[in-house]
Amino acid sequence: MKSKMETKLSIKEKIGYGLGDTASHFVWDMVGFWILIFYTDTFGISAAAAGTIMLIARIWDMVSDPVMGIIADRTNTRWGKFRPYILWMALPYSLLAILTFTTPDFGQTGKIIYAGVTYLLLMTVFTAINLPYSSLGAVMTSDSYERAGLNSYRFIFAFIGQFIVTGTALSLALYFGQGDSAKGYQYTLTLFAIISFILFMITFKTTKERVEPPKEQKQNLKEDIKNLFKNKPWVILFFVGIISFVMFAMQNLSIAYYFKYFIGNEENVQLFNVIGTVALIAGIPFSKPLSKRFGKRNVYLASSLLSGFFFILLYLPGTDNIVSIYMLNILAKFTYAPAVPLLWTMLADTADYSEWKSGRRATGLIFSAATFAQKAGWGIGGALAGWLLALYKFTPNIEQSASAITGIKLMISIFPGVLYMSCAILLFFYTIDHKTCLLMQKDLELRKAN
Repeated sequence: MKSKMETKLSIKEKIGYGLGDTASHFVWDMVGFWILIFYTDTFGISAAAAGTIMLIARIWDMVSDPVMGIIADRTNTRWGKFRPYILWMALPYSLLAILTFTTPDFGQTGKIIYAGVTYLLLMTVFTAINLPYSSLGAVMTSDSYERAGLNSYRFIFAFIGQFIVTGTALSLALYFGQGDSAKGYQYTLTLFAIISFILFMITFKTTKERVEPPKEQKQNLKEDIKNLFKNKPWVILFFVGIISFVMFAMQNLSIAYYFKYFIGNEENVQLFNVIGTVALIAGIPFSKPLSKRFGKRNVYLASSLLSGFFFILLYLPGTDNIVSIYMLNILAKFTYAPAVPLLWTMLADTADYSEWKSGRRATGLIFSAATFAQKAGWGIGGALAGWLLALYKFTPNIEQSASAITGIKLMISIFPGVLYMSCAILLFFYTIDHKTCLLMQKDLELRKAN
């Protein structure tokens, strides 16, 4: 008989948990896909200024992310450690999303300050809701493959959110704006923010925490941090996460420029994103069976090599070969998809590993690495995208020079492809395999039973 911690999760609870990432993506994907082109072409600040704002926010994340992990680990309520933050932070997250995509009638300096403050606050609240949400998946069950299944549900629903946002955002902005893109973006975010809030409430109501730290564990921040950096598998995943998100931030923020200025059809970016998201959704269910057959590390490693290769090939097609562009996007996203849930499942394994080795569990601190890697990657990738646009002499809303077009093409293909392939080198040194997971689970169960 399985213990309480090893509970086989119901479909209802898995769906409820997954809807939390749908909620997150209604805002996160607006930032991830549209914020840079919103800042340059609608809000009215330079690409370099926008990139710098994103980088400054990442420096702040170096403080806010681990602090949030520490706070969550020390939270004790009748709802658990992590669920309460979904309840408390859903409304601030929604309101700040609207403010971030609101264009005030300020001068250039005022706009840069407004953009910096709202973006920084949005990313801080994103940490306060997304880190506990991600940590929640590690304490709903202790079974590693049940977690893999849970994270498969999570990312299927996450990409449903991405499907809706990337497939409709531009059309909604045009519809609501009626020629006023600033109003269009603001109204679109208002709609998405309301949906996000409702879905977070469903997640809060339908999930339950079951895995707890050892009862004899005393609060010791110094010991938790020391154990974190002694946890080699965690360190490897930390850098893999940063590189992965740098790669996707650079590509996702650049793709709107690619279609507007190279392909010459701005609205086609929605079809490109939708097709890619469908490929992701189709590929995610393969994550659990492939990881059972070949091991989580090996699946992730192969995914980074194959997907990176297909991304690199995106540099080759010309404007008259749109079918090849779509096909390479499908292949890249489909081969990437199985790795998506694995990062979070493997991070949960490193939380078990830390407890197994040291006798201490700090799930929130462990997952602060993932949240930091996610935001650091998007911030660094966004900063690089902004700076590279400036380097290649991009000027908004005019026909671009050959230099600018080359830069835009590199940012959606070769640069992100090479970055993602480099993850395979790091993953080669990741050591938690299926046998180790079973041993850890058995030993931790025995300790708790005694």
